[in-house]
Amino acid sequence: MALLLVRAVFAGVLMAEGTCYLREPDHPPLVALLGLVSLASGVLLLLGFVTPLAGAVAGLEGVGVSTSVLPSCTPTQFNSGVSLIFAATILMTIIILGPGAFSLDARLFGRREIIIPRRSHS
Repeated sequence: MALLLVRAVFAGVLMAEGTCYLREPDHPPLVALLGLVSLASGVLLLLGFVTPLAGAVAGLEGVGVSTSVLPSCTPTQFNSGVSLIFAATILMTIIILGPGAFSLDARLFGRREIIIPRRSHS
């Protein structure tokens, strides 16, 4: 349940960011593309479908915006260094831990089970 909550909150922020990009007046095609990528990444993370890929795309977009390689929308959700660090930490957590039990990835590909072998007492 905790991973679902983390995914849902971060996906909501990504979808809000994508909506912000798409609402920009007279936006160039790159801004529209960034908006669609943010929306798509948010929806995929919310559903828990191809979670590592969606997380990596969202992370690359965040790095591009934070380094001013890509344009940011007004107002941006990650407008300070602290919020960007929090977002990056949450995103890395989602990518490393995976989508969790309540996701399409778990339904389609099965849940991973890690079996730790017992130590032999020789």
